[in-house]
Amino acid sequence: MLFKPAQPSIHGETLDSLTTLLQEHGHPGFRARQITEWLYKKRVRTWDEMTNLSRPLRAWLADTFELDPTAFVLTKQSEDVTDKLLLELGDKSLIETVIIRAPQLGVGQENSRKTICISTQVGCAMGCKFCASGLEGLKRNLSAGEIVHQLIQVCRQEDDRTPRARAELASFDNIVVMGMGEPLHNYDAIIRALTIVNAEWGLGFGARRITLSTSGLVPKIRQLAEEPLGLRLAISLHGATDEVREQIMPVNKKYPLKDLLPAVKEFAQKQGRMVTLEFILIEEVNDSLDQAQKLRDIAWDLHAHVNLIPYNTVEGLPWKRPSLTRQEKFARVLADAGVSVTLRREKGHAIDAACGQLRLKTEKAREAAAS
Repeated sequence: MLFKPAQPSIHGETLDSLTTLLQEHGHPGFRARQITEWLYKKRVRTWDEMTNLSRPLRAWLADTFELDPTAFVLTKQSEDVTDKLLLELGDKSLIETVIIRAPQLGVGQENSRKTICISTQVGCAMGCKFCASGLEGLKRNLSAGEIVHQLIQVCRQEDDRTPRARAELASFDNIVVMGMGEPLHNYDAIIRALTIVNAEWGLGFGARRITLSTSGLVPKIRQLAEEPLGLRLAISLHGATDEVREQIMPVNKKYPLKDLLPAVKEFAQKQGRMVTLEFILIEEVNDSLDQAQKLRDIAWDLHAHVNLIPYNTVEGLPWKRPSLTRQEKFARVLADAGVSVTLRREKGHAIDAACGQLRLKTEKAREAAAS
């Protein structure tokens, strides 16, 4: 389930694969590194900007590859300095990429810490009951190039707005693979994309600052544990018992906690990384103190950090966030036991920050305009 454009994205090529292609078509292999310099260090918008390449080579590149597999549709910014980028792909599908800024004390917004949340699929097949991304199912996987290009778009935008960005290879501090889609459902593409992002000839972005989030595809978690990249892992848990988790996450029927938790522990041990347990707090679903106590025990056993996320309302879904008092009581159960826990404060609610909302609204508006 992958869109096949007339031309593949050059941002999906590794240095080795690009070198091989150049040589197969009669071009010097060393040009590959020059091309990646233009792509990732200078982030050019046209082939003609690659001025140290011959015109015949630039013409071959233009005939062979797509330079920009994503295009801006709109950008929405909330008062809490969260930006949501809506991007259009070659088949007119829409995806979302989010910039989350955390201003540092005593410095301006241009120097704030930035976390970029990227998508891996158009829609999602996992069917989580609280999520807007999967309301219309899975349309297709993103290619490695489409995944990487989200970050190039962010870099270009930041290049235009802050002096810091222009002076740095990657103008952000963290990447979270937590946008639209289940990353491990698109395993090969996401591993290739993050390999490119991590490579010294790519964005040179440290793997310790990349977190991949999964709803719990156990075989793929075990496969990820063997990867040399050294990514961080987050588990979208959202229920501390099978009974609660199955109410909102169909994946739990195939991979219940008795299978999921040992795989998570194996990953943590093999990679030497603390795992994060993501837990969206939903009123009268998983916000009881009993759930807090069971989550405490899971986190303690895994030596995991817990990220508590008050639910972001999604139009058309019945779920609500608990009161602030309820959220804090839940968090206190974990903190009092010595569990590392963060209670996230609201980010981006005013710009439909829950994954998939902006895409759905835009698609509905397009359909209405066409009818």
